[in-house]
Amino acid sequence: MNTSARSIGFLFALVTIAVCGTAVAQSWGPRTLAELKDETLNRARGGWRGVKFEDAERAVAALDSLDRDVWAAAWSAIGEEYMARAAAAASPDEARENYYYAWRYFNTARWPTEKHSPGKRRAYESGLRAFELYGRHLDPPLETVRIPFEDTELVAYLRIPAGVRPAPLVFGINGLDSRKEDVIAGSDAYLDMGVAAFAIDMPGTGQAPILIDVGAERMFSAALDYLQTRPDIDASRIVVYGRSWSGYWAAVLAYTERDRIRGAVIPSVGIHRYFQPEWQSEAVNAPEYLFDLFPARAAVYGVETMEEFLAFGPRMSLIARGLIDQPSAPMLLVNGALDTQMPISDLYLLMRHGDPKLAWVNPEGGHGGDSERYPSRWVREQVIYPWLRHQLGVP
Repeated sequence: MNTSARSIGFLFALVTIAVCGTAVAQSWGPRTLAELKDETLNRARGGWRGVKFEDAERAVAALDSLDRDVWAAAWSAIGEEYMARAAAAASPDEARENYYYAWRYFNTARWPTEKHSPGKRRAYESGLRAFELYGRHLDPPLETVRIPFEDTELVAYLRIPAGVRPAPLVFGINGLDSRKEDVIAGSDAYLDMGVAAFAIDMPGTGQAPILIDVGAERMFSAALDYLQTRPDIDASRIVVYGRSWSGYWAAVLAYTERDRIRGAVIPSVGIHRYFQPEWQSEAVNAPEYLFDLFPARAAVYGVETMEEFLAFGPRMSLIARGLIDQPSAPMLLVNGALDTQMPISDLYLLMRHGDPKLAWVNPEGGHGGDSERYPSRWVREQVIYPWLRHQLGVP
């Protein structure tokens, strides 16, 4: 048996243990408990997930095993503290801040996926409640929209800047381990530009009613249909903004909805090699990812075993789907050459096919393109936002 085959077999056995139970010890991979604690604190120093370092220290101190429910309980306890502070707040501003942090900690408690743990599912629901209360205190307010879809509905968020009617719009989609709440929480930058912000969960995550599969972009098409009915939205000026995994959906929409969008921002895109077994069998151990990368990736497909997972992916390829050479809306491709979660070759592949595209690649950057010299905020403000303004016709 060659090294690659042994690796796949080992991962298969390891992950089967992790996903078959709900409260059993998991393979957090690639870190031990001690390493996980150290790395969590290291990331918290840099603002990971918006948590405060002193709170991260308390949460990490409560971790005594590699169990999903233990992780969920440690962070949820802090979220409950902030909920109590918000309920007792003396002012709307104080309440807003505490509801915001309550959501942050519940959101970390359910990370990276709420699919395989009762504690993480409870944390996710608690986070939705905290975020709703936070949204009530925003100005302009957070609007929760419910869009009929097949035999169910789509749940999304919308914020529209004051005094701009109809407003151009950024159509935001969360990534593998983020949720629409993460997307809309960063919407102030768009509002400051005079641009509305829309956020929706990608298939297989959050409140999305369907899993990832070929054709699941119909969910986003239904959301675009809805936005066209809003007189306060300029439906002729919409740009789609993906994040990590959802860069794939942004690319798909650039093809399938090219007549209805002004462009697509596509960070860390995976469109072909990403879906191949030879990439995924190694990438599930990407050191950039803190833990549980395979369970998170498998959950969005609705599969459990490594064998099912590796067999599912290839049909999602833009080559297999016959899209890559089709005409498209303008695309901005962004990533780091050292990304271990998405192959940089997919970005170059996308550039070589179809209509011309604009790309920004950081030779020293990791996932998303950021590095010490070019942090994520710099990439947003110096690369992505100017392109968004240009495509939307915003001064």
